[in-house]
Amino acid sequence: MEQLCLFNMPVSTDKWQVLDFSANNFGQQMARKKLEQKLMDITVVSNDFNRQSVSYQLSKNDCLHRWLKYKEGFSADLVKNLLKEFDIKQGDTILDPFVGSGTTALVCKMLGINSIGMDILPMSKIAIDAKRNVFNYDVFEIKKTIKEIENLSVPNSYEKKTEYVNITDGAYPDFTRKEIAFFTEWNKKSRYSKIVKNLVTLCILNSLEKISYTAKDGQFLRWDYRSKKMQETAECRKKNGKRPLVIRLDKGELSSLKKTLLDELNNVCQDISNIQENSKPTNAELKFIEGNALYELPKLESGILNGIITSPPYCNRYDYTRTYALELAYLNTNDKKLKELRQELLSCTVENKSKIELIKEHYVSIGKEKDFNDIMKIIANNKTLKEIKESLLERNKNGDINNKGVLRMIDGYFAELTFVYAELFRLCKPGAKVAFVNDNVRYGGEVISVDFISTELAEQIGFKPMKVYSLKQQKGNSSQQMAKFGRVPLRKSITIWEKCHK
Repeated sequence: MEQLCLFNMPVSTDKWQVLDFSANNFGQQMARKKLEQKLMDITVVSNDFNRQSVSYQLSKNDCLHRWLKYKEGFSADLVKNLLKEFDIKQGDTILDPFVGSGTTALVCKMLGINSIGMDILPMSKIAIDAKRNVFNYDVFEIKKTIKEIENLSVPNSYEKKTEYVNITDGAYPDFTRKEIAFFTEWNKKSRYSKIVKNLVTLCILNSLEKISYTAKDGQFLRWDYRSKKMQETAECRKKNGKRPLVIRLDKGELSSLKKTLLDELNNVCQDISNIQENSKPTNAELKFIEGNALYELPKLESGILNGIITSPPYCNRYDYTRTYALELAYLNTNDKKLKELRQELLSCTVENKSKIELIKEHYVSIGKEKDFNDIMKIIANNKTLKEIKESLLERNKNGDINNKGVLRMIDGYFAELTFVYAELFRLCKPGAKVAFVNDNVRYGGEVISVDFISTELAEQIGFKPMKVYSLKQQKGNSSQQMAKFGRVPLRKSITIWEKCHK
């Protein structure tokens, strides 16, 4: 079989092999070491593969793909390279079960390739709808919209304010809350087409962080020192005799919504003009399903996919319902819905509870109880997962885990992904290839190689492991872990699997 060769291979991959999975030889390592030794044979490290290609960085200046600022996304160039490597042709069908900002789906659409995408976050649907209509916009209508917004101003008598959730309380200056409510109300009542109204909504979503006292930062929102939240925190620390916070966020003068919205609309209008002038529309179908991949994938017909390119949430405790709280609150997600959404997302935070009973109920309801039981056997019999679970339990008893929710999170993460992998195997045609972008992690001194463990689970399901493409630049560890256990470089990878012909 011809070897995949997406990136240039170096002479050696020794530096990317983990030798010690458990700091100070505290826990069992045999299963992880055996797996590491086996899969290093198909691991590729290259200068051509970098953090920009597997993140939002390259999309910031990329026409169309920059329309939703989604930091967890990957680049259009990466998708194009994988499509070429997988020999995907016009009329073929690609799936992205964690669609995010829609890069995979939109690249496919522009190349005449059919796609299916699904995501539970409401921002994804707005972004997908805005992007897939790129050839349907009337540029003159968008320019009229821009002109009208230029002439709008919030009346002095206007009293409505945009809603917030507990996480976003105090995120905007008072007048900005009125601005958001005013322009949102105007957009709903305007005479413009449905697709232009959706485009305005997307541009408002993209404006929220810029006009707020917040900034997205990994697991949470950082707050400007001038915000009510930070002022109250500073006062509380002072009363309790604590030192002032050393690190302060200062966003400078905050822009008005009107200015930011106009900037966003002018940018997308220019993108639309360029695309309509320099590209041709295709007949490729882009099907978007708003929902959780765990429950939506089992509903799809078997053998429909020629390939899969995706990136699930990482097992890194990042909480999308917190980092995207401004956007979710704007889209009418209240505190109750926010908590429910947090539980529905793939388990990647310490607050996630087990979904296994819910998954079982779903599989039973659609007549797939046998499939559920078969997948559970794969999870239960995986020696690497058993070893990690036992080591983490011992670490927790030893006080090395700062939040016992980490154990539940890791159990849930791999269990849920195994269900996803099994459904993807069923959905793939023989010869279809799968690409997953993911990060390895470390908790309490225990290295968890997400790339190799996922590949092992995929192989147990029936996929053939083809390659593990790893970044040349490796990840570090948290300062707390390095202080206690030392530093172990971690891979960030793209795993490639194939459903072989029978």
